[in-house]
Amino acid sequence: MVPSQEEPAAARGTSEAQPLGSAPPGAAPLPGAGPLDGPDAAAAEKVEVELGGSVGAEPLEPPEGGWGWLVMLAAMWCNGSVFGIQNACGVLFVSMLKTFGSKDDGKMVFKTAWVSSLSMGMIFFCCPIVSVFTDIFGCRKTAVVGAAVGFVGLLSSSFVSSIEPLYLTYGIVFACGCSFAYQPSLVILGHYFKKRLGLVNGIVTAGSSIFTILLPFLLRVLTDSVGLFHTLRVLCIFVFVLFLAGFTYRPLASSAKDKDSTTKGGNRLSLFSRRKFSPPKKIFNFAIFKVTAYAVWAVGIPLALFGYFVPYVHLMKHVNERFQDEKNKEVVLMCIGVTSGVGRLLFGRIADYVPGVKKIYLQVLSFLFIGLMSMMIPLCRVFGGLIAVCLIMGLFDGCFISIMAPIAFELVGAQDVSQAIGFLLGFMSIPMTVGPPIAGLLRDKLGSYNVAFYLAGIPPLIGGAVLCFIPWVHSKKQREVTKTTGGEKMEKMLANQNSLSSSSAIFKKESDSVI
Repeated sequence: MVPSQEEPAAARGTSEAQPLGSAPPGAAPLPGAGPLDGPDAAAAEKVEVELGGSVGAEPLEPPEGGWGWLVMLAAMWCNGSVFGIQNACGVLFVSMLKTFGSKDDGKMVFKTAWVSSLSMGMIFFCCPIVSVFTDIFGCRKTAVVGAAVGFVGLLSSSFVSSIEPLYLTYGIVFACGCSFAYQPSLVILGHYFKKRLGLVNGIVTAGSSIFTILLPFLLRVLTDSVGLFHTLRVLCIFVFVLFLAGFTYRPLASSAKDKDSTTKGGNRLSLFSRRKFSPPKKIFNFAIFKVTAYAVWAVGIPLALFGYFVPYVHLMKHVNERFQDEKNKEVVLMCIGVTSGVGRLLFGRIADYVPGVKKIYLQVLSFLFIGLMSMMIPLCRVFGGLIAVCLIMGLFDGCFISIMAPIAFELVGAQDVSQAIGFLLGFMSIPMTVGPPIAGLLRDKLGSYNVAFYLAGIPPLIGGAVLCFIPWVHSKKQREVTKTTGGEKMEKMLANQNSLSSSSAIFKKESDSVI
């Protein structure tokens, strides 16, 4: 296995924080050279803080396994339950129409559509806020409380008597809870894995593909046999397991002092955290946008997503219009789900062998194929050809999703990755909400989905072109930082050399006077 050539700051050893010429911890001091005092000590401490991070911080190498495998399984269940339920909303949509109104009621269809639309949008819209809570309270507290809120929202949705209360219980409360449970599952993986992070993210994100394939069949059986309300109560079991899974997001002890305090009774004092509460200085860390490569990434991804979700929303309607004689039309969605899971595992593993920020080229490749496949959907005159297009689209959909977290770690480091992912997911909520309705409007005006699918393929191509600039921007910034850091180290070496020379001259002068 080839490790990444560019490690994030949180994964570096403590030896990098030591100034040049200093002895390792615990070593005997050099004879004739005592500790610095006064201004020299302050200057040395300032340089050490700037080069190696905050004083007293002892970041650990990710364990690359152990308890991390259980964390991976918990995060996989989180992705599967959250997005499996969201992706199967079409089955719940039909059941809601049967329960609260008539399929022929156009106004009722419009009202019911807002339930699932609001839910999906709120999950991503809340992510910047979730990132702040994750920084303040940690991954475990945020995920556990979020799952509890989602459980309350989903359970209360099973007791409503009309469609309007579902806007609050399902569209807002349940969705916000899912958002608070989802994002920490992305952040915690980078604390336990570095070399295998791509593979682990592929396995975790494959959870949503597995649930997306299985849940529609389960929900169809449940809604037909026990009805909508009991189906929602069965789904509460999934969310309750998600609540339990959040307790596995155990924070790593950052120093020996933390470990000692943990073994001496830290667990008895707090069920959630092993460290003292230490809120960040800034609630929203907008400084991450000063990282030019991340700023470009935060623009390119949402730009590509204006057309990214159009096929997933309108594909079944297009199939019903184009291939009316086909019986198993749902197979196209199943093909996307299956190959998406394969793509997440495959490209997650490949990403482990791609060094540093060059992982972004995998996302560029995925947007290229997604855009082309979107344009080819109207050209398919044979149902088998459409299945082939969906298989390719699902494969590169998995590629795009599985390497989002590894790229975020490479761009901003582990310390700021929570808010970096939060801001990005928040920006993603805009095109996810706007793109599909525009495609639906074009369908109503033109009478077919042809132009809508052609135009949907353009934004992924443009977004992929924007992402191509990220490795160049990142490498340029790294050269500037290396040059600046090298200059600071040279200044410190010269200062230490002058200090030692002065001390030697004084010592020689005193020796001559004694003689």
